Amino acid sequence: MVRPERRTKADLAAVALIAMAVLAASVVVWAGSDARATVSEPAAQSAPDLPDPESVRVPESLHEAWREQSPATPVPVVAGPAVVTAGGNEVTGRDPVTGQVRWRYARDIPLCTVGESWKRAIAVYRKDHNCSEVTSLRGSNGVRGPQRNGDAEFGTRLLSDGTYVTASGRRAVESWRSDLVRTQQYGIPPAVKNPDNNLKRPDCQYGSVAVGDQRLGLVEECPGEPGGRITLLKTKPEDDEKPEELFSTGLGLPGASVVAVSEDHAAVLAPDRSQLVVFDGSAKVVGSFPVRVGPRDTAANSRIEATTRDGQVYWFTGTDTVALHPDDLTPLWTAPDTLGPGTVVGDRLLVPVRDGLAVLDPATGARERVIPVDRQGYAGPVGLDSAGDVLVEQRGETLVALR
Repeated sequence: MVRPERRTKADLAAVALIAMAVLAASVVVWAGSDARATVSEPAAQSAPDLPDPESVRVPESLHEAWREQSPATPVPVVAGPAVVTAGGNEVTGRDPVTGQVRWRYARDIPLCTVGESWKRAIAVYRKDHNCSEVTSLRGSNGVRGPQRNGDAEFGTRLLSDGTYVTASGRRAVESWRSDLVRTQQYGIPPAVKNPDNNLKRPDCQYGSVAVGDQRLGLVEECPGEPGGRITLLKTKPEDDEKPEELFSTGLGLPGASVVAVSEDHAAVLAPDRSQLVVFDGSAKVVGSFPVRVGPRDTAANSRIEATTRDGQVYWFTGTDTVALHPDDLTPLWTAPDTLGPGTVVGDRLLVPVRDGLAVLDPATGARERVIPVDRQGYAGPVGLDSAGDVLVEQRGETLVALR
């Protein structure tokens, strides 16, 4: 009979020391992990969906319901039933009517920007060399969805065509599908992993970006090409490592910016000529139209303030709102002296103007009336969206709910 091995006091002490060392190492790893540096407070219950904007009646009057600082949202972010505010390192989903916080999410690193698609808020956080940490949050409850590490640059903005989200940049742009898998990357990102990505023009920078109909348009600023060039790409090429260019042509238009793109057209603003130039899929100019260009940075506006509502594109020139045909991007009508592109409510288009919100016929641009809004002296550009029967204005770094 074999007797069991006896454990000495020294053996027990050694086991205890090993256990303590493992525990200490685990604590150190946990303390430095992303989980330790993340605050996720989802809602106890999911909020119900809001009614479609087309089913909401245009209000007779509007009053301020609540306001919050939101410097990380360049335009209003309405994710499902939540109005999203963001700044510092925190993203919050709020009740549209009361502004009460339903859920919150925070990291120990600063936000770059927050956008919206697929009824989710898309939060992009800053790491050492770029805006690389991307997290999606369900608008209904704040539960985390897909996440990824991206290659977005500082100053990036998120543009959605309803199917894909594109992160803009001066040296690189990339697009993601709803599970945040990258579908394309164009340019040379801050953290270069594969410098040989079949770029035809590796020395160019991108002055403006627009998306639409699963297409990505950008104005490239290239050495030896004064006036830039317009390039139209597929947002989802066959191979995400190989950009699929539909056309690219020199512009010869100093300061040009891309305003909108469709499946086979691109509209480009030529500010020095006060013209909107439209190209077809063979890179030919098919139209040139006069527009009023305001004193504001219309190149920046065209990146983040051209919106698609009810199948139609509305673009803010810095002075006026212009409706563009959704297919060939030709101007249909112009609403003068506006503050932003506007949003559809019911069967009307609401556009911010100096004294409030103008109610327009979306087919003709005819102004029917103005709903007064007291902006307390604010006179800058206004981003506008709707959350049920609540209208949300982005005024600089402040988000204001109207009801």
